[in-house]
Amino acid sequence: MDWSIKEGIFALGDLPLSAGGTLRDARLNWRAHGTLSPARDNVIVYPTSYSAQSPELQWLLGPEGILDPTRWFIIQPDMFGNGLSSSPSNSDDYPALVTAFDNVRAQRRLLREVFGVERVACVYGWSMGAQQAYHWAAEFPEAVERIVAICGTARTSPHNQVFLRSLMAILEAAPEYQGQGRFSAEPVAAVRAFARSYAGWALSQDFYRAGLHLASEPDLESFLRNQWEARWAIRRAANLYAQLKCWDAGDIGQAYGGDLPRALGAIQARVLLMPGDTDLYFRVADNAAELPHLRHGKLLPILSIWGHRAGNPMGNAADTAFIRDAVREWLATPA
Repeated sequence: MDWSIKEGIFALGDLPLSAGGTLRDARLNWRAHGTLSPARDNVIVYPTSYSAQSPELQWLLGPEGILDPTRWFIIQPDMFGNGLSSSPSNSDDYPALVTAFDNVRAQRRLLREVFGVERVACVYGWSMGAQQAYHWAAEFPEAVERIVAICGTARTSPHNQVFLRSLMAILEAAPEYQGQGRFSAEPVAAVRAFARSYAGWALSQDFYRAGLHLASEPDLESFLRNQWEARWAIRRAANLYAQLKCWDAGDIGQAYGGDLPRALGAIQARVLLMPGDTDLYFRVADNAAELPHLRHGKLLPILSIWGHRAGNPMGNAADTAFIRDAVREWLATPA
C-alpha cells in the first residue's frame, strides 16, 4: 500500500454508559490510514458496521477508492461488541446495552487523547456506521464538518426493529441461551438459522430474481451455505446479540428528550444521505422524512438491486463508482 497504516488499542478505563451502568476497563481497537496534516484538518472517521471488523472494511480505501488515504487521515474505530474492541467475547461483565452514543463518545476521546484532533472533516459510515455518523453530528455539532450516511438512519425504524428482534429471538431460542445475551456454548444451529434469515433481508427480491446469487455459486443452497452460513459461523453469538441491542436502540433523538426533529435540526454538518433504493430495512422514505429537518442535507439514493449491500459494494463495480464519485464531490464541497 502507498500509505501509512497504524493500529492500536485505546484504554478508556471504566466508561459510564448512556443507558446506565459502566463498561469496565473499556478498550477501543482502531486503525489509522494515511498521514495527519500539521493542522489536523484532514481527518475522516470511518466507524465499523454490524459485526464487521476494521480490516474487512478497508477494501474501499485507496487513491482510486471511495476514500483516499493519500489525501485524508482515515481513522477506523471498531465498534464495541465486534470482538476487537470491548465485547461480550472478551469482557465477562459486558453490559446489557452499549449504545451508538457510547461508541461515538469513546471515539471522540480517541481522537482527542491519541491524535490531538478536535474537529473532523467527515464521518463516513455504512449501516450501523451511518448511524454512528449521525450520532457524531448530533452529539458534537461543532466538531463535525460533514457526514456521509450510507444505508442508515438517525433513528432505527419500527420495521427495522422487527427484523432485529426476529434475529434476537432466533438466538434466544437456542438451547445454549442463558439469558442476558449470554450462551453456555456457541449455538451452532441457531446461528445457521440466523444466517439464512439475514440473507433474505440484506439483499433485495430483485437481486435474487435476477439470479445474481448464482454468479459465484451453482445453486441457492450453496449460496446460503457458503456466502451466509460461513460468514456468521466465525462470529461469537454473544457479540452478535450485543450489537443487535445497540442497533435496535439507535436514536439520535435520545440526546434531545426524544425529539428527533430537534436533534436533526441541531446538526451543523453537511449531511449526504445515500440510501439504497431496494434496501429492505433502511428505506429511502426514512431518509426523505429526515431531510426537511436538516440545515444542510442532500438525498442521493443508490439505484441498485443489491439491497442493503449496495452501500458496501465490494465486488460491485457500478455501485462502488457511484458512491466514490458522490463522496469525492461531497468532500470537495466547502463545509
